[in-house]
Amino acid sequence: MEYADKSEVLPIEGSPPPSGRTRRPSDFICFSHLRWGFVHQRPQHLMERFAREFRLFYVEEPVEADIDEPGMVVYDGSAGIRLLVPQLPRGMSGREAEVAQRRVLERKFAELGIRNPVLWYYNPMAPQFADHLAAAAVVYDCMDELSAFRGAPPELVERERGLLQRADVVFTGGYSLYEAKRDRHPNVHPFPSSVDVKHFAAARDGREPADQADLPRPRLGFYGVIDERLDLELLDAAARLRPDWQFVILGPVVKIDPAALPQAPNISYPGMRGYGELPAYLAGWDVALMPFALNESTRFISPTKTPEYLAAGCPVVSTPITDVVRTYGDSGLVWIADTPEAFVAACEEALKVDRHAPDWLGAIDRVLGDMSWDTTWGRMKTLVDSAC
Repeated sequence: MEYADKSEVLPIEGSPPPSGRTRRPSDFICFSHLRWGFVHQRPQHLMERFAREFRLFYVEEPVEADIDEPGMVVYDGSAGIRLLVPQLPRGMSGREAEVAQRRVLERKFAELGIRNPVLWYYNPMAPQFADHLAAAAVVYDCMDELSAFRGAPPELVERERGLLQRADVVFTGGYSLYEAKRDRHPNVHPFPSSVDVKHFAAARDGREPADQADLPRPRLGFYGVIDERLDLELLDAAARLRPDWQFVILGPVVKIDPAALPQAPNISYPGMRGYGELPAYLAGWDVALMPFALNESTRFISPTKTPEYLAAGCPVVSTPITDVVRTYGDSGLVWIADTPEAFVAACEEALKVDRHAPDWLGAIDRVLGDMSWDTTWGRMKTLVDSAC
């Protein structure tokens, strides 16, 4: 997506509106640790749907800027969503930064006339920035165990505990995460990864992009954030075991040194591509990969790319991520392997699949039949309405 040019910087002033919970919200504020214009995933899918019924504001984490006083930049996002990005003077951090964020957000919420909003949190560090608001409902959509990610602030666990105390309803991004949270709140509901089947099904008969078209076959691909969750040793070993296979690793490199990425003639790193471009790349892959490391950062994940890969018609090979095994292990559509040798053997089996065969695509469509984002959003909305 592209941001609009319009922006504004606001001074710190104003006082918070009165507290006390009321009903029938028309406003909706989402606090997220993910940039709206980064990887298109769960927050974007759900917020674009909630924006059909609410005046929706998406609050990102702050950015540093060459300014003397903290301020706020406002962008127009997709689906009528307004993106609020606090700006802080360079070098501001810690408690001072948190106080500044709260003040600029208070000022902006008051200016926008926000009343009785639904408060939706992806970021457990953010509740302090809106705890002065009278909320119609407080929702915690726990899509990942963020405390297990590299670089997580040490106070995140305590902040999450406070958010769980305030939340009216809690959603989790998968069943493993649900099992970890269900005893910590009386109203927890699992919502594993969903998929826009129509969007990714374009890969079944689509044309691939020019920068991939000349790569030899077979092609085995991965897209997503390239970080500590990816098993780089496994990727390196698989590429060396099968030098005649082409490995396409698509996505931004985050939190790890790009120099640590395995380098081989049959591994390519095209970089980040937009959500709209992904089906075209999938159209040219013979097998889709999920070579995740088995560590604390992947213990609770429920990868969105599993149903996306399948919707494109690709056979999938994954390491034994718990929620992948639980959901797809017996489907006949996803192969599970843990060692480099087993991973390569699984890929060899997956390469035997005719990804355009009607029986294969029919089996995929049956598995994905009730996994649309519209279905997930509808179920979530019913629970949010009940909490208001």
